[in-house]
Amino acid sequence: MIYKVIAKPEFRKFIDALVRENTSFGPRQVDTAANGNPIYQFMPVSSVEEIEFDYTATASSAKHFFLPFREELSRFSFNDSDFKQHIAYEAEPVVLIGLRACDISALNILDDVLLNGHYPSPYYLAKRKNTFVIGMDHLPLPDCFCKSLAHHTVSTGFNLFCSDIGEKYYLSINSSKAFTYLKEFQTEEPSYEDNCLLTERRKLISRSFQTEVDVTSLPSILDIEFDSPVWEKWGAKCLNCGTCAMVCPSCYCYSVEERFDIDLKGASRNRKLYSCNLVDFAVVAGGHNFRPKNGDRLKYRYYHQHRGFAENANQQICVGCNRCGRACLAGINPKDVINDLRMEKESCMICVSQSPART
Repeated sequence: MIYKVIAKPEFRKFIDALVRENTSFGPRQVDTAANGNPIYQFMPVSSVEEIEFDYTATASSAKHFFLPFREELSRFSFNDSDFKQHIAYEAEPVVLIGLRACDISALNILDDVLLNGHYPSPYYLAKRKNTFVIGMDHLPLPDCFCKSLAHHTVSTGFNLFCSDIGEKYYLSINSSKAFTYLKEFQTEEPSYEDNCLLTERRKLISRSFQTEVDVTSLPSILDIEFDSPVWEKWGAKCLNCGTCAMVCPSCYCYSVEERFDIDLKGASRNRKLYSCNLVDFAVVAGGHNFRPKNGDRLKYRYYHQHRGFAENANQQICVGCNRCGRACLAGINPKDVINDLRMEKESCMICVSQSPART
């Protein structure tokens, strides 16, 4: 890692040159919520003036640049009794500007699953390697709990990360490409004062979190409370819409479908993002559904998020951004569900009688 500082006007020149020469996406306001708050999304940008550097959080994450809602995996062409299959792992170079630390942490989790697992995805790899990621720190929203999961800071997964230290940005340069780009602009070595300002900035971010979620021993609690009535309680509220998985930066469940062209001369195999909350997610041949109840489906999403499965090395994949809580039409919030599980576990422990004394 190489560290530099850059004046904010010079940084804007750097970003402007970058977006004018490359296909780029940055945070822009796309609408206004019912409560009057702006709604941001990563949208195409062609100049620095279009980028909202002081945005809070995007409604949907940057995951969809790497895992699109629908993606063609291969195409078939039929000729008499034979066929040909065409597969291409291609991705145009893209610049992503303004990712928050938790979103970059989510990309690191997806890297572990889709690149470092037993079956690496060449489609994901092509997009990841051709994306230039610029991260920026920010003060958390009132309902963010990234700090509880240690995802409020990040040290890998980006090309360049910018920390706001007043009149300058403190730059963490994590790739030769970023270092080469910055050579054409005026940067300086961090001074002792700059280092102190960075420390104070990180302290400010850390103490600005208003929401905390106690995730201590949460994987064990989930195992203990596998048959808890908490799942029935929150499952009764769930609408099975899958919104939580769509806005989540680390959910990666998908399904595969094949579609024939209307003229029957070709076909395509497509992958589309899916959600374990959807009614038919666990339906198998013959129509049997392994998770017919709302509570069962909700439970397994929380298991995947906070206990982990074998394919993601049993790690928690939730980064605490709380996009799912904000987007949920039924008002289901991870903090409330986890707190209910913890209370249920503690009440069970209180009800357990003491062991008899030794004689």
